[in-house]
This record gives sequence, structure tokens and C-alpha cells, in this order.
Amino acid sequence: MNKTAIIIGATGLTGGMLLELLLESDTYETVKVFTRKPLKKQHDKIKEYVMDLLDLESYQDDFKADVVFCCVGTTAAKTPDKEIYRKIDYGIPVAAASLCQKNDINTFMVISALGANVNSRVFYNRTKGEMEEAVLQCRIPRTFILQPSLIGGDREEKRTGEYLAKQLMKPMNWFMIGPLKKYRSIHPKTIVKTMVWLADNDYEMTRIESDIIQEIAKGI
Repeated sequence: MNKTAIIIGATGLTGGMLLELLLESDTYETVKVFTRKPLKKQHDKIKEYVMDLLDLESYQDDFKADVVFCCVGTTAAKTPDKEIYRKIDYGIPVAAASLCQKNDINTFMVISALGANVNSRVFYNRTKGEMEEAVLQCRIPRTFILQPSLIGGDREEKRTGEYLAKQLMKPMNWFMIGPLKKYRSIHPKTIVKTMVWLADNDYEMTRIESDIIQEIAKGI
């Protein structure tokens, strides 16, 4: 198969692993990367667009593919300004979903977060919840919203609070069973394996919580 994929957020931890997986796949002939900063990697499959991701709509003519993966996101520590934070975590995924609708792209998936809720008093969770609702309003036939818990793995950038949380979660994972399984930390490789599988297979669920992401990846 000679599919084309779009990745938004390929310079991040999860997006970078997704890029590697797509480059290894015989299913994808072209991987379009829309990115704020140039990739450190070169490959014959990669078609790179270095741009302001907040201006994604200006690239409608280039935004054509079989599937779009949105892995973009920030943190309160990295982006303390709530207005800018919202433009990133809400604005970019919604703009991408809107372009999918306009360009008849039938498969769109976005990484949200466990606990996303439009009614949450927590700004982070509320923003993610509002993003999810706006994405669903675009009515893309195959929409998948992944809701991972704390994402493990080592980042290039320093996130002290996140690092400490990951260290704390490692021993606690063993005690999270039954309904608590979805709160276990999750490795980014698990997320990207599930995303690639969802792109090529039928699946009824739209919102996919962390424990289900784990289950899908295990069965691949």
C-alpha cells in the first residue's frame, strides 16, 4: 500500500517515535511532517514543512493525506501563558481536524489526556475536553481520540516535575489493578503502536482510554 500520512508534532517524544514507526512501515510511501522546527532526521519518505503551527490553515493545499496523526501538546511549565497554551493544545488539533474535513481526509487521530473533561475545574483537563468536543464536531468518519495517562520515556527537554512523577509512578503501577489500571503510566511506544494499528484497522470506539491503548498494543 502506498499511503500518505501527516504528523503534527514529530519533534516531540511520542511524535518522534511515531515518525520512526511510519518510516519503517511498508504501508506508507510518504510522511508529511508539519513542524515548528526542522527535523534532525532525513529520509526519502519525509516531506517536511517548517512553519508556524498556529497558522496551519494557510497550508490547506499541502494538507492532503490518507491519515493525520496529531501529537502536539505543551505543558504549563513550558507555556505558562494560558492564552498561548490554549492556542497550542486546543487550536492546533482543531485546525488540523478542520483541514481533514475540508480535504476529505477520512482518518484523524489526536493524543488528548486521561481526565479530559469540558466541565473540569482544572484548566489543562478542561482545555483537552473542549478540544475533543471541537474535533468531534468536524465529523471526520474515522476519528480516534487517545487518552493516555502519564506518558513515560525520556525527553530531550528537562521537565523536572514530570520526571519526578514518572519515578513515583513506576512502583505504583504494580498496585493499580482493576478500575485503576487506566491510571498506570504508559510508554510512548505503546501509544504509537496503537495509533498505527488504528489507522489501518476498523475500530468502533472513538475515545480510547489509557488501559485500552495498552490492550490494543499488546494484541498487535
